[in-house]
Amino acid sequence: MSDTPGSTPSELAAEEARIGAEVLGLDRSTDPFVSAVRATRMPMIVTNPRLPDNPVIFANDAFTRLTGYAREEILGRNCRFLQGPESDPATVRAIHDAVEAREPIEIDIRNRRKDGSAFWNRLLIAPVRDAAGELTYFFASQLDVTTERERMAGLRSHNAALLAELNERLRSLEESEARLRFATEAGRLGIWELDFHSGDLTASPICRADFGLGSDAPFTYEVLRAALHAADRPRFEAAIAEGLRTGHEFGLECRVRRPDGRPGWIELRARFLRDAGGRPLRMAGTSRDITARKQQQARDRALLELDDRLRGLDDPAELAYAAAETLGRTLEVSRAGYGQVDPVAETIAIERDWNAPGIRSLAGLLHFRDYGTYIEDLKRGETVVFADAERDPRTAATAAALKAISAQAVINMPVTERNGLVALLYLNHATARDWRPEEMAFVRAVAERTRMAIARRQAEQDLKSLAASLESEVAARTAALMEAEAALRQSQKMEAVGQLTGGLAHDFNNLLAGIAGSLELMKTRIAQGRLNDVPRYLTAARGAADRAAALTHRLLAFSRRQTLEPKPTDANRLIAGLEDLVRRTVGPAITVEVVGAAGLWPVMVDRSQLENAVLNLCINARDAMPDGGRITVETANRWLDERAGASRDLPPGQYVAIGVSDTGSGMPPDIIAKAFDPFFTTKPLGQGTGLGLSMIYGFARQSGGQVRIYSEVGQGTLVTIYLPRHFGPTEEAEPAAASSIAPRAEHGETVLIVDDEPTVRMLVADVLGELGYTAIEAEDGAAGLRVLRSTARIDLLVTDVGLPGGMNGRQLADAGRALRDGLKVLFITGYAENAAIGHGHLEPGMHVLTKPFAMETLANRIREMIGAR
Repeated sequence: MSDTPGSTPSELAAEEARIGAEVLGLDRSTDPFVSAVRATRMPMIVTNPRLPDNPVIFANDAFTRLTGYAREEILGRNCRFLQGPESDPATVRAIHDAVEAREPIEIDIRNRRKDGSAFWNRLLIAPVRDAAGELTYFFASQLDVTTERERMAGLRSHNAALLAELNERLRSLEESEARLRFATEAGRLGIWELDFHSGDLTASPICRADFGLGSDAPFTYEVLRAALHAADRPRFEAAIAEGLRTGHEFGLECRVRRPDGRPGWIELRARFLRDAGGRPLRMAGTSRDITARKQQQARDRALLELDDRLRGLDDPAELAYAAAETLGRTLEVSRAGYGQVDPVAETIAIERDWNAPGIRSLAGLLHFRDYGTYIEDLKRGETVVFADAERDPRTAATAAALKAISAQAVINMPVTERNGLVALLYLNHATARDWRPEEMAFVRAVAERTRMAIARRQAEQDLKSLAASLESEVAARTAALMEAEAALRQSQKMEAVGQLTGGLAHDFNNLLAGIAGSLELMKTRIAQGRLNDVPRYLTAARGAADRAAALTHRLLAFSRRQTLEPKPTDANRLIAGLEDLVRRTVGPAITVEVVGAAGLWPVMVDRSQLENAVLNLCINARDAMPDGGRITVETANRWLDERAGASRDLPPGQYVAIGVSDTGSGMPPDIIAKAFDPFFTTKPLGQGTGLGLSMIYGFARQSGGQVRIYSEVGQGTLVTIYLPRHFGPTEEAEPAAASSIAPRAEHGETVLIVDDEPTVRMLVADVLGELGYTAIEAEDGAAGLRVLRSTARIDLLVTDVGLPGGMNGRQLADAGRALRDGLKVLFITGYAENAAIGHGHLEPGMHVLTKPFAMETLANRIREMIGAR
C-alpha cells in the first residue's frame, strides 16, 4: 500500500495488517468480496511480490482441492512447486517474464497435483496496485482445463470448430466474452462474420491487421475479396459457393496483398449458419496470418533445391550464382550476388549477379568507399546490415549512391579464410526494408552451403590435378618397367626356344624320315611291280604322320592354344570306357584298379583330351614300375579352400579330382619341381619327348583346373587332375559310328574350299568329288569373297584360319555371312589359334576341325553341317 494524505505511519500499518488479515482469511469479516473469494469454486491464490521469491500468501479451498495440497503446505512457497517435467519451459518463461514485467497474463500450463497426476491449468495472473499505482499483490485464478484440452486436441486443425467449442465452454463458465478475446488474441486468431441479408462484414482488430487494415479503415466483403491474390480469388469464391450449397465449412490458404505493399499469407476458415428452414443466414469464420510459416517453408524448400543444384555444378562462378538466385527469389529482394574481395584495394569483383525485373546488374569492379565506410566492419569479419542507407551512420553520406544502384537496404555477409576477407555474399533492396532474424539465418545457411561447395570443388580440382600428375609419373615409370620386362621376356623366350629346338628337331626329323622313307620305298616297289609291299610302307607313313600330329597337339596343349570342345562329362563313365585300353597298354605285369566315387559331380571338359591325359599318366606310371606294380585310377569330389591347398591359380570351390597313383620308385623334390617343364624327362634318350606332363598341365589349366604331384622316393607317385564342378546334367556318351562309309552328297550340294596350300585344296576337292559334292577352290580370302559375291550355289564354306593377303578365315566367314545370311562355315586350321576364329564366341552354324584330320572325318563333319537345319 502507498501512503495516503493525512495518514500516520501507525494508521498505515494497521490498514496493511487489516488487508493482509482479510486476504489471508484470518479476519472473520463479512466483507462480501473476501467472502466470495473464500467461497468461490474457482481456485484462487494471492502472492506478495514484495516478499522474497513472490510467495503465496493466500489460497482458497477450491485451490487446495484442485492441487491436493493442504493450505499450510502452500502458503509461503512460490507456485513453481506445481510445475513438473511436463511443464513447457517456454510457458514457464512466459509466466516469469509477465511477473517480472508486472503485466497480466493468461496461459495454459501443465501442472502436477500432490499425488503426482498431471493436469492442464489455465492460469490467469493479474497485478493488484494501490491508489498510487504501486504493485502490492498478484491475484491468480486457476482452472482445470484438462478435459477441454483433450477434447480440443483433435480439433486444432479446424479453427472454426475450435472457436465454437471454446464459445460453448466459455459461456458455460460465464466468462465467454473475456475468455474468447483472450484466446483469439493469444492465438492471433482474427474473427469475422458476414451477414448474407445485410451484406455487413464484421471483423475483429486482429482480422483487420491480417489484411493490413487499421481499426478505422473500411472493411467490407469487397475489400476482403480484392485483397486476395488474383490467382487465389477463384478458389475462395468456389469454396463459398460450395458451402452455401452443402453447408460444409471450408478452410483455405490464400495469398494477400496489403495496402502497404507487403505480401503475405492468410488462412481463412468459415462455417455457415442457417435458419430453421435451412436458408443461410451468416458466414462466420476466423483468419490467421501464416506468412511466417509459409516463408519458412519456402526457405526450407529453397535450401533443399540449392543443395541439389550445388551437387550438379563444378564451376565456382556457377555455384555462387546458384546461391545468389536462391536468395533473391526466396527473399524477394532486388538483387543478390557473390563477389571476390580485395581487402587491400578495398574492391569487390562481381562476375555475375541475380537481379529482379527492372534492376540492372552490378557485374564488374566496385570500390567499397564509394558507398560508405562499412568496409572496416567487413575486414573484421562482421556482417553489415542496414535497413535504410539514409538512417545508417556508415552510409548516410553516400545514401544517394546506394539508392542509385537499388541498394537502399543491404545485407553484406563476408566470407573469410585464414588470410581474412576473401569474398562477399550480398543482398540489395531498392527501398528501405527491415531484415528479420529468420531471413538473416537463411542468408547465413545459404552462405555456409555455398562456401563449403566452392571449397569442395576447389579441393576436388586440386586433387584431380595431383592425380593427373601422379598418373603421368606412373605412366612414365610403367613404360620403363614394361620396356625392361619386355627385354627380360625376350631373353627368356630365346632361352626357351633354344631348349625347344633340339627336342623338336630330333622328333620331327625322325618322323619325317619315316614318312619320306616310306614314300620312297612305295615309289620304288610300284615301279618294280611289287605291290604287295606297298600297304606295309603306307601303314608306316601313316603311323609317322599320326605321331607328328600328336606331337603338334601336345605342343599346343602346353601353350594352352589347342582347340578344345568341352562338353558336360561324367568322368567315371569316361574312365570306365578307357579301362580296357589302359590294361592292354600297361601289360600283364601291372595291376590296374579303378575306384570311381559314388555321386561324382560332372565336369565341363574336352573328352578326348581328358582320355589322353589319363592314358599318359598311366603310361608314365607303368614306366616307373619296370618290375611290375599297381596303378590306381580314382575319382572323388573335393571342396578346396585355402587350408586344403587352393592357391592363387586354383580358387577355392568345388572340384572333381582324378588321380593316377603307382607303387613305383617315386620322385625327389627337385625332379617334381621340373616335372611340368617342356621336354624334361627322366626316361632314357629316345624313349620320351618330355611333353606328356606339360601337355596335361596345359590342358588342365585351359579347362579351369590344375594338376598336382605328390611323390616320395621309394613310395610311389600320385598325380591328381583337379577340374571345376559343372552345375548341370551330363551328355550321354556319343554312339559309335554305325559304318565307316562316308556319307554321300544329296541334291548336288556345293562346297567352297579356301586354303593357301594347293595340296590341301586338291585332297579335299578330290574327296568331296568322289562323294558327289561340287567343289569350288579358292587360294585366298579375296578369291573366296569373289565366289561368295557371285550367284553360284554355296551350301558350305570350308576355310583355313590363316590365309594370306590380309584377310583371315574368320574375316572371310563374317563377310560371307553378310552376303549370304546363315552361311555355314567349317574352319580347318593347323595352328588352332583361338583368337583368330574367336573361339568361345562362334556363332551358330560355325564349327572347327583341327589339321591334320582323316578325310572320312572331314566328310562326316561336312554332311552333318549341311544336313543340319
